[in-house]
Amino acid sequence: MIPYKTTLQIDRSGKQPIYLQLANQFVGLIKKNVLVPGAKLPGSRTLAAQLSVHRKTVIACYDDLLLQGWIVSIPKKGTFVHQNIPTLQKRAFIDTMEVPGTQEAGFSFFKEPLLERPLVERLPGYHYLNDGVSDVRLTPMKAIAKEYRSLADRKNSLRYLGYDTTYGNPRLREVLVTYLNETRGLHITKDQLLITRGSQMAMYLAARTLMAPNTYVVVGETNYIAADLTFQHAGATLLRVPVDENGLNTDAIAHLCKKHDIKAVYVTSHHHHPTTVMLSAERRMQLLNLARTHRFAIIEDDYDYDFHYDHSPILPLASHDANGNVIYVGSVCKTVAPVYRVGYLVAPRAFVDQCAKLRRFVDRQGDSLLEAAFANFIKSGDLDRHIRKVLKHYALRRALFCTLLEQLFGTVFTFEIPKGGMAVWVRLQKGYEWRTISEQAKKHGLIIGEWQRYDMAKTGHNGIRMGFAAYNEEEIRTVLKKLYLAVQDSIPKKMD
Repeated sequence: MIPYKTTLQIDRSGKQPIYLQLANQFVGLIKKNVLVPGAKLPGSRTLAAQLSVHRKTVIACYDDLLLQGWIVSIPKKGTFVHQNIPTLQKRAFIDTMEVPGTQEAGFSFFKEPLLERPLVERLPGYHYLNDGVSDVRLTPMKAIAKEYRSLADRKNSLRYLGYDTTYGNPRLREVLVTYLNETRGLHITKDQLLITRGSQMAMYLAARTLMAPNTYVVVGETNYIAADLTFQHAGATLLRVPVDENGLNTDAIAHLCKKHDIKAVYVTSHHHHPTTVMLSAERRMQLLNLARTHRFAIIEDDYDYDFHYDHSPILPLASHDANGNVIYVGSVCKTVAPVYRVGYLVAPRAFVDQCAKLRRFVDRQGDSLLEAAFANFIKSGDLDRHIRKVLKHYALRRALFCTLLEQLFGTVFTFEIPKGGMAVWVRLQKGYEWRTISEQAKKHGLIIGEWQRYDMAKTGHNGIRMGFAAYNEEEIRTVLKKLYLAVQDSIPKKMD
């Protein structure tokens, strides 16, 4: 006889009803074969007395087990564990008392090698050297919340809570078309724009629609690692071309076009990622002409168009595209805050239609309520006001960051003051290693992160991006002081 009084534990202060607590424990006993198939359970009065609970609680417990099929009730005989429940098989090395869900998978699955990247540690009390992200503390929460409240108060907003089109909220599409035409010099209609959950989804949809195994995609020798991985995941072979002070080398692209059937060229024309250089006007026109001649797509990732400090932003390639070659990708994630997953893909209508169909496999639709709120946020002028506000902050932070870089690291780093964006491209002088500096930085409470991702082509350029926008003045001084100490500790290990 099982000692039910000590085996079954009751938490009378817990939120779960007592009858469910008992039912779940009975299931556990059956699964562990403590209660074997056919075993008789105590009567409801007997068990109630042993556990000091009301008989109706035990009856409710047994009813639940009956409903699930764990036990059977035979009139005039009693209640029994179901005879046909098989014994749960366990691997020999698994502890029979192990909590379900903590063991390794009992089945094989594909592990994507491209995803095997080291994770950046998030440790309390440490500072992190990011590669150029916005300061979420400047997020216009009140303005966005106002739009949410306004929508919530309207009865007709209930339509945003159901299933909607895969193209994105219709009003946001209309507002964005007008906004992009006015601010980016585009000439598009609503049918040429797809709302996505950030620019990464847009890039993924474009890659899966364009590319197949063994297709060729041109990227920079230094390039945004997420783009590299996305294209490789789609089966593409990357062909790399040099990047200099004028951006991607379009003469090198022209040479590749003579040797390969190029499917696409990926470019961050406004501020190349990671080096921050701008694609020159000459090369912009040459790239568009090459695309027309060789019929390849240009995936233009305009990730930080809004952040330019020395003069007005340069219009994107998409504004000059007269032949339907450019797929223009962008988002408001960096402009406002990463949590607001609102991005867009602009392309010829037929391509947009195909991407919208493909989206069904990964995301039935976006957040219609969020998208409707952002339509009002943009239409009201709040987005433009926010951009003007943060530009002032980021310009001051850029100035301080670059001044301190020169003062503290003038003999160690080489860099150019970026005309825009949220990061500085910094190169180490020969004789120093980021690996060593990264190890020393951690000792001083600074995490540099995955510095290797900036040189996937293994050129040995010794450069990384250092973001400045997310730090206030005090934080900039603290981060660079910790980096300075790390560099000083690395000097004895300087290579010959």
